[in-house]
Amino acid sequence: MQDRLVFLIGSPRSGSTLLSRVLGAHPAIFAPEEPHLITPIAHLGYYESVETAPYDPIITRAAARALVSDLPGGEDEYLSALRAYTDAIYRGLYQGRASHGAGDASLVLDKTPAYALSLDFLERLYPEARYIVLTRNPIAVWSSFVDSFFDGDDLVAHEHNPLLERYVPAIARFIRLGKAPIQRVRYESLVREPEENAREICAFLGVEYDPGMVDYGSAANARGESTRGLGDPTSVAEQSRPTTASLSKWAVAATGKPARVGLYREILARLLDDDLETWGFPRAQIASELDAIDLEGKPAPRPRLTRYALERKVLVGIRRRIQPGNALGGLVKRIREFCDVLLR
Repeated sequence: MQDRLVFLIGSPRSGSTLLSRVLGAHPAIFAPEEPHLITPIAHLGYYESVETAPYDPIITRAAARALVSDLPGGEDEYLSALRAYTDAIYRGLYQGRASHGAGDASLVLDKTPAYALSLDFLERLYPEARYIVLTRNPIAVWSSFVDSFFDGDDLVAHEHNPLLERYVPAIARFIRLGKAPIQRVRYESLVREPEENAREICAFLGVEYDPGMVDYGSAANARGESTRGLGDPTSVAEQSRPTTASLSKWAVAATGKPARVGLYREILARLLDDDLETWGFPRAQIASELDAIDLEGKPAPRPRLTRYALERKVLVGIRRRIQPGNALGGLVKRIREFCDVLLR
């Protein structure tokens, strides 16, 4: 399957669903929903391990290393066994592509953002697959993450997931040190010049450019597909082709909010210069953009209240009020224990 596999690597909210829709509109590329296939097997113990599980992760990690050392082929044999499993799944997806309107496709695109945190393993598993690496202004990524999933609450979002501190170093390291075939794409360039970027990606993948790629919404509608992907609640479903409307959205969202810009600067300070340079967004450039935000201006009006936005408000509001030892936290904990007993 290595000759057919293409991995789209990017952090959450970096525009990977948009690029996946563009590529999936090509008749030679089958782009199923995020399979999340690689992440679990990267954490079986030999390479990475989980912190909590219904088994002992420490013993499992030690056993995995002993097991692999006893194999005649060592790590290569272990990887071969894992690849037999993932190949079988990918092959099944590929063979079932016709039911998704992609019967002529010769390539399978896996767009799962979580893979960016297991790239060393993924490259060992599929060294000959092709990798498209997507980067976006890190602050724009963070702003989209917070506004999409945490109702604009940067502090709750950062406590839940320090996204940039995790993804920027991991992806930058892969760009610098990865030995697999890599095609770089910048989100800002993609939405400004989608045709040119699509042509370059097609050349990298060895397929002929198809003008219908850029109008991915029309192509998806023609095949009866949804344009909503996992992890994209606000999604590209309302778009039919790349648009530049989101480029300044993060700066607008920070207008009149000095505390938010202050947190942006704190997050930026935790990222290394080399990693930011590798992403294509030097520290000085981002700092200049932050300096240009009007902190005295009137904040942008709240977006329209959708069902999803209402759910986010409720969840974020409850999470914000749950503290160790308070009444609400105790109640939620008791409910969880009660549910655990029921489901035992």
